[in-house]
Amino acid sequence: MTTHSPSSGPTPGASDSGTGGISSKGLSAGSIGLLGATVIGISCIAPAYTLTASLGPTVAAVGTQMPGIFLVGFIPMLLVALGYRELNNAMPDAGTSFTWATRAFGPWLGWMGGWGLIVATVVVLSNLAGVAVDFFYLMLAQLFGNPDLADLTGNVLINVLTCLVFMVAACYISYRGMETTKAVQYVLVAFQLIVLVWFSVAALVQVAEGSAFDALAFSADWFNPFLAPSFTAFAAGVSLSIFIFWGWDVTLTMNEETRNPKTTPGRAATLTVGIIFALYILIAVATLMFSGVGTGALGLGNEEIQGNVFAALAGPVMGPFAILMSLAVLSSSAASLQSTFVGPARTMLSMGHYQAFPKRFASISPRYKSPGFATLMAGIVAWGFYAVMRVLSTDVLTDTILTLGMMICFYYGVTAFACVWYFRSEALGAIRAFLLKFLAPLLGGVILLVIFATTLYDSMNPEYGSGSNIGGVGLVFILAMVLFIGGIVLMLIQRSVNPAFFQGKTLTQGSSKEHLHMQ
Repeated sequence: MTTHSPSSGPTPGASDSGTGGISSKGLSAGSIGLLGATVIGISCIAPAYTLTASLGPTVAAVGTQMPGIFLVGFIPMLLVALGYRELNNAMPDAGTSFTWATRAFGPWLGWMGGWGLIVATVVVLSNLAGVAVDFFYLMLAQLFGNPDLADLTGNVLINVLTCLVFMVAACYISYRGMETTKAVQYVLVAFQLIVLVWFSVAALVQVAEGSAFDALAFSADWFNPFLAPSFTAFAAGVSLSIFIFWGWDVTLTMNEETRNPKTTPGRAATLTVGIIFALYILIAVATLMFSGVGTGALGLGNEEIQGNVFAALAGPVMGPFAILMSLAVLSSSAASLQSTFVGPARTMLSMGHYQAFPKRFASISPRYKSPGFATLMAGIVAWGFYAVMRVLSTDVLTDTILTLGMMICFYYGVTAFACVWYFRSEALGAIRAFLLKFLAPLLGGVILLVIFATTLYDSMNPEYGSGSNIGGVGLVFILAMVLFIGGIVLMLIQRSVNPAFFQGKTLTQGSSKEHLHMQ
C-alpha cells in the first residue's frame, strides 16, 4: 500500500487501492470510539428537527398508518446499512460511496456516487440552517414573551444573514476536528433525546388521564402500511420516511478516524439506525394517541400545524416546559448542521486525494488534522444554495426535503448495488455472505431505485412540493436536474484537466475476489 503526504493526493500512476487498501490522508486516526460514532450518527439524523418537519406531512399522506410507513422507510435503510457495513469491513475509506462505487463500477459511476453524497449533504446543510434560524427566533419570542420576534425569520435579509452566522459557527467547530465535534455532540444529542422522550411520556400520561386533545386508542393496525389510502399516498409516505432516517452513513465517513476502523463504523451505523427507529415509533404512537388525525386546532390533520408539529403541541403536552422543545429542535438542527459537515468534507477530501477533485481538496489542517479546505467549501456552497433557494422557493423546507430525498435514494442505491457487484464472487459461498453481501443490499437498492424513479417522474408536475415552478415544470425536478447535470459537467471538466483518476491510475476497479487474491 502506497502512503502519501497528508496534504496531497496519490502519486499519479500509483494505485493505492488496487488491493482494497487505504492510504493515509492525514486524518486523526483512532480519535472516535463506538459511543462517539453513534452519537454523531444520531446527531446527523437530527431526530427533533426531522420529526417536527415530517410528522404532519406523513399523517397528511397516510393518516394513522404513520408508524407502519416509518417501518417501511426503516427497512431499506437497514438493508443498505448492512451492505455499507460489509463494504467498510473490506475497504474502510473516508470516501465511502465514492470509493466503493469506483472499486465496483469504475471511475464514472464512482464519481457520480460521490457527487450524490456531496450535493445531498449540501442541500440538507442549507435546510438545517434554515430550521435553526426559524427556531432561534421562536425561542427568543418565547423567552421574552414577544411574538413579533418569531416573525423576524420571515424577513429574507435577516433570515439569510442569521443563517450565515449559524453556518460559520458549525463550519468552525467541524474545522477544529473530530475531538471538538464529539465534545459538542455529546451535550446536544443527550439534551434532544431527553426532551423527545419527555414529550412522548407526557403525551401518553395525558392520554391515560383522559386530558389529551383528541385521544385515539392504540391499534396494531397502525403498523400495517398496506392500509394506506392509495399507492400514491404510500409512496409519498415512504419518501418522507427515508428522509427522516437519512444521515446514519456519517459514521462510515469517519472510518479512518475511528478505533478499529473495519468494525466500529459498521456497528455504529447499525446501532444508530436501531435507536432512531425505536425513538420514531415511540413518538409517532404518542402523537397519534394524543392529537388524533383530525383537522382540529391540535389535530395532526390540521394543515396550519403540519409544518411544525412540535411548536404547536409542546405547550399543551409539556406545559411550562414547552420552551425546552424549542431548545431541543434548535439544538437538534444546530448539532446536525455541525455534524453533517463531516460527510461531504471527508468525501471531498477522498476525491481530492485520489485526484477525482482538484488537489486542493486533499489538504489537511496541520493543527486539527481535519479536511480544512473541503469543510470550508462545503459551508460556502451550502450557504449560497440556501440564499438562492430562499429567494426562488415559496417553501424552502418542502422543496429541499423532496430534492434531498432523490439525492439520498441515488447515492444510497448506487452504494447498495456496488456492494452486490463487488462481492458477487462470494455471494453463493456462505449463507452469511448471501444474506449480508448480496440479498440485503440488493433489496435495499431496488426499493430505493423504485422510489427515486417515482419521485423524479412525479416532481415534473408544477403542483409538486410547494407548487413553485419554472415554465410549468416543478421546481423540485428542475433543482434535481441542475444538480445531476452540474455534476456531469464538473466530472467532464475534471476528466480533461486531470485524467489520472478516470484512467484507473489512482483508484482501480476490482472485486473482492481480486482483492483477496492480491493480498
